[in-house]
Amino acid sequence: MRTPDLDEDGWCLASAVDYHALDAEAFDIPDEAARTGLKPGDFAKLIFLIAVEEDEEPITDRMWVVVREAADGGYFGLLDNEPDIDENDEFWLGTEVPFGPEHVIEVQAGNDESVAYAGREPLKVWPRG
Repeated sequence: MRTPDLDEDGWCLASAVDYHALDAEAFDIPDEAARTGLKPGDFAKLIFLIAVEEDEEPITDRMWVVVREAADGGYFGLLDNEPDIDENDEFWLGTEVPFGPEHVIEVQAGNDESVAYAGREPLKVWPRG
């Protein structure tokens, strides 16, 4: 599974595991079993780095995705938030997002509504392969 690249895609994901390793007390994350055991409909919060303008640092935004499927040691999910930026042409509610367990900063169990949401066709599909 190809992961997003800030230069190529205009966004990427930060590693929660790396943040946790730097300061475990200040940056708590779910245990590995919770991060690797997500099922369709479960919620995962990720840290997105989003490019806005060439001369500016990327915007950091923590957003929820709903897990669609497990694939290649990671997941595909649907963005369940609108990013908090004005110049946004890459992300909107329902965009498909690839991510790995190392990116997950928080989890919540799914419900009937989120399972149904996970089964719908993404508004923008992440390329496979």
